Amino acid sequence: MNKIDIKKFITSPATVKVVSLLTFTVLMTAIISSQNYFFQNIIENGISKRDIVAQKTLTVVDVKRTEQHRKEVASRVEPVLTAAEDEFIKTNLITLENSIVQIRKKESPNSVKLEELGILLDLSGNTKKDFITNFLLKADDASLQEVFDKSNLTLDKILRVGISESEFENNDIHQLVMNNIVSNVSKRQISVISALLEQIIVPNLVVDEYATEVSRKNAMNSVKPYEIVFQKGEKILFEGEPVTRLKRDALRQAGYNVYELNWQGLSAIYILVFLATILFLGYLKFFEDKFLEPRYLTISSVLSLVMAVIAAVLPTGFSPYILPVPAYMIIMSIFLSPRVALIASAILCSVLAIGAQYDVQWLITFVLLGMVSMITISSIRFSRRFDLIRTGFHISAAGLIIVLSIYLIEKCLIDINNIMIFRNCVLMFINGILSSIIALGLFPVFESWFKIITPYGLAELADHNQPLLKRLQFEAPGTYHHSLMVSNLCEAAAEAIGANPILARVGAFYHDIGKLKRPLFFVENQSYFGIENPHTKLNPRLSKMVITAHPKDGVEIAKEYGLPPIIHNFILQHHGEGLASYFYNQAVQEEGQENVKEEQFRYTGPKPNTKETAILMIADAVESAVRSLKNPTPEEIEKIIDKIIVERLNDTQLADSPLTLQDLKVIAATFSRILRGMQHNRIKYQENLAEEFDKTKIVMPNKILDEDLENKIQQLEKRSED
Repeated sequence: MNKIDIKKFITSPATVKVVSLLTFTVLMTAIISSQNYFFQNIIENGISKRDIVAQKTLTVVDVKRTEQHRKEVASRVEPVLTAAEDEFIKTNLITLENSIVQIRKKESPNSVKLEELGILLDLSGNTKKDFITNFLLKADDASLQEVFDKSNLTLDKILRVGISESEFENNDIHQLVMNNIVSNVSKRQISVISALLEQIIVPNLVVDEYATEVSRKNAMNSVKPYEIVFQKGEKILFEGEPVTRLKRDALRQAGYNVYELNWQGLSAIYILVFLATILFLGYLKFFEDKFLEPRYLTISSVLSLVMAVIAAVLPTGFSPYILPVPAYMIIMSIFLSPRVALIASAILCSVLAIGAQYDVQWLITFVLLGMVSMITISSIRFSRRFDLIRTGFHISAAGLIIVLSIYLIEKCLIDINNIMIFRNCVLMFINGILSSIIALGLFPVFESWFKIITPYGLAELADHNQPLLKRLQFEAPGTYHHSLMVSNLCEAAAEAIGANPILARVGAFYHDIGKLKRPLFFVENQSYFGIENPHTKLNPRLSKMVITAHPKDGVEIAKEYGLPPIIHNFILQHHGEGLASYFYNQAVQEEGQENVKEEQFRYTGPKPNTKETAILMIADAVESAVRSLKNPTPEEIEKIIDKIIVERLNDTQLADSPLTLQDLKVIAATFSRILRGMQHNRIKYQENLAEEFDKTKIVMPNKILDEDLENKIQQLEKRSED
């Protein structure tokens, strides 16, 4: 591979993109991991390299001892039992009783009945087996029914008390029956009742795993944490002492970062940063591809790196709720879009939460706050800068509610320091307002650095006191007036079709600034200065060169005055590659059709490629055409608009723009409405009043009105006062 190939490879767009991606991810990883290096200066292989003295009183929770005590308390919690199988046991008793009744009713011999009864009842080992079987077969119905009734009552009582597995295995069922037997039962009945219940009783209490787990957790949460106090001036660590978890927690409170990152940890953070970056770029590619331009990616990268630096230098133990994440959201929303800002802030907060070991509550707070910011920023009126401060207040209020809600939920489960809750809520509230002020101050800086115009920058450019507009007003007043009329058309049409009305208006203000180079060669300025048309002395080809040069001249002037690149598009594209038809037709008359080509009389372009520049192309032609007519009717105005739009379509000048036929229909209707308002009829003055004004003379430069007119004015003022 020769030197030329190497240079081409290095400067190729693909190589630049890969190098930029790797550079950003490496820088981001280094910044996030930087806070972990300091800990390695005082700790080596888990052993303290020097004495560490507490600079303030520290109260540290002994997590290990607290957890051990909690486990001991949880292990002593008895399982929670719940009743089950009651209906099943009762049904078995009823079935048993019915079976006994059926055996008694049979016409079989007693020996057969005894055999069937022996199969039905397991009385092996029962010393009163013969008595029980004889009673069940030979007792009268009333006595048997009495035994059945008392058996059911006894069973109900036993089931209410409950039978656990351990009790069933260890206790004698006969003794269980005796303990729960109903009153007024004879000894004979007790034997029969006990025999019947022994056949059907099973444990009816089972362990409720969920309730038991809840009970154990409640017991664990009731354990107060063991706290160790290090007084100011007391040594936290001695040289050569192993660093336990308790000592790490004490060092963290003292302001040390206690995470040792080896190559494995650094690799993990890099992978996380790399995947987050790819995820963000993937979102832009599939949903917001217009922001894949280098300037937008650069501002996103710079803002993310700045946020990472702030997080890295924030002292350990200081609340992360002061991180200016809302400022990041606001700036990203204004320079890119609110949707992109939401995705970017969610990804960035996720990376910082993992890399800087922030609580999950912090991550949830700022992800939810990102959604609030997206909605509030979308409703900003950019003509008023204070609206951004008001938006910051709304973000602060929403953040305060989110943080307080999360802490109130946590406080129901664990004990949280009220001072910490108050501190974080205050910091969150201050953060939103302070972030809006920071963002407002950084807008001009970022606009200058990255050449991205924001709505605030557009509002400044729309000020008629801008030096370039003042110059246009005095040096080319006809062009200035034309630009004002066109800006009204563009703004109304852009708003009607959902384009950017502020951008369309500002672009229209500056689209003809190239005429400042030769203002007297353009017809709208000639009448103002009262000069003869200089094109009458030029051949058509030279006139065409002068006229079609004004877009290129306009870009040169725009660069001289520091106008953003997006305004350059309006200057270059407002004629597209259109034909300078007047000079073309003039050349055809002078030189003949065969000697003149259309390409020689076309503007250099390019064609409009946005809705706003396409609207400007149509508005520029329509305003000039309508102005050339004297008192046009509404029908004439509509015909001119339709004619110009059809001509631009047939000439393929709108081929690169995203305008649809429906958009063109709305634009035509909007232009017609605006132009009808501009062309309203004037009131005709009375003849004698007109004559009186003709007689009136103004003396220059003293500007003294004649006495008659001055007297009339004074009379009118006096009448108005009366």
